Amino acid sequence: MFARIMAVVTAVIVLLTIAFSVLGMVVVRDQQMTARLDSLRQEARDIAWLAAQNDLSSGMILFGYTGDTQRYLQRRAAQVHERYGAYLVVVDRWGRVMDNFSVTLSDNPDFAASLSTMELNDAISRVLAGEEVSLRTMADSGPLFTVGVPFQVNQRVLGAVLIQTPAQRVEGGWEELVPRIVLMAVLAALVSGAVLFFLVRRIMRPLRQLTGAARAMSAGDFTQRVETERMVPEMAEVAGAFNTMAARISENEHNRREFVANVSHELRSPITSISGFVQGMEDGTIPPEEHPQYLHLVRTETQRLSKLISDLLALSRLEKDDAAPQWSDFDICEMLRRAVIRRMGDLERKHMDVACDFHADPCPVHADADRIEQVVVNLVDNAIKFTPEGGRITLSTAERDGLCAVTVADNGPGILPEDRPHVFDRFFTADRAHTAGKGTGLGLSICQQILAMHHQSIRLEDTAEGAAFTFTLQRAAENGNRRDSHA
Repeated sequence: MFARIMAVVTAVIVLLTIAFSVLGMVVVRDQQMTARLDSLRQEARDIAWLAAQNDLSSGMILFGYTGDTQRYLQRRAAQVHERYGAYLVVVDRWGRVMDNFSVTLSDNPDFAASLSTMELNDAISRVLAGEEVSLRTMADSGPLFTVGVPFQVNQRVLGAVLIQTPAQRVEGGWEELVPRIVLMAVLAALVSGAVLFFLVRRIMRPLRQLTGAARAMSAGDFTQRVETERMVPEMAEVAGAFNTMAARISENEHNRREFVANVSHELRSPITSISGFVQGMEDGTIPPEEHPQYLHLVRTETQRLSKLISDLLALSRLEKDDAAPQWSDFDICEMLRRAVIRRMGDLERKHMDVACDFHADPCPVHADADRIEQVVVNLVDNAIKFTPEGGRITLSTAERDGLCAVTVADNGPGILPEDRPHVFDRFFTADRAHTAGKGTGLGLSICQQILAMHHQSIRLEDTAEGAAFTFTLQRAAENGNRRDSHA
């Protein structure tokens, strides 16, 4: 992973260097061209000032004048030509002209041949009108730059100075820009490299923390967490997701260990009893006349063990990813009546009363009938088991916002406040509250899992006496047609 990150960083540095170099090249070249045009324009102004020192209004011929000003003007014209390879022309209002055409023709015949009299005359006309011009035109030999300024005496325009030069002498060749471009590329690489170094360093620090925490978790330490402070938002989000995952894994691991411990304990108890009773009968510790009594105990423990295994298998099947309800429409009130009839023997032995308070009767629901029957049987069995003799069980139904609410209540000793948050935990048995009977502690967990599969809920109600459990189911469609899916 580090190698991939470094490859990306290197690629980014190269791309940034190229981008900054190209941008710098354009900027430098533009600045160089602007500076040279300004210099060329200033040269034209200086020559115009020198030309204005000759009193053209007195009829002196500009280029026939042999004074110091004239000689200096000619020297400046020669310097401009040498520096820019430029064609220089000075013209006054009376048509008198000074230029360096012969020198230009000698040094650069192609450039001299490309000079356009029409373009020069047009530029001269604009300058004699008092305008400074800066033009870029195209000739046979290539692009040209023309600058022109007027020269004046007593605020009167007496003539014009025009300098025309090949564009490459102003824009400059690439060879002149190479050293500056190389310098800018080096600076761009250093700056982008430094910025990316600190950025990658900032990113890599939490990545190293995540790597270390992940390795510790792979070794079995599920307490690892990553600090999210001083992280970039994206990395903080990743670290937060990692911490959430670690917390869930830690919780699942705790639940797994607790589940294994509970299963081991629940299995060990009946197996130990069965083994002890059988061994006692085999070695004569238990006399033959008492064998029927202990065989009955062995059968009871075997039934208990079978019930535990059945509940574990049921819970395992419910937790499978492909577990899905077999949807159908049925009357939940009728199912409650059948559950009471099946337990009539136990109810009569304990002299218990059963009351049915069905506000919606019939109450058609859309659910998996077999699994909901398992919920009903579990709740009714618990009510019978934990209600003392002569007690009362109440079964009720009601409609709530398109749902059917089913409640199974008893008037037994109830559930202690400290036990209430744990009644749906696996292997939890509230023996401190319900002193009679034994259970696996999986029944309510199975009920909760079945209702969750139906996207419904089951809860323990707050009651003044006894215990009451309420679960909800989706009402069936009024036309009674079977629905293939559940919203």
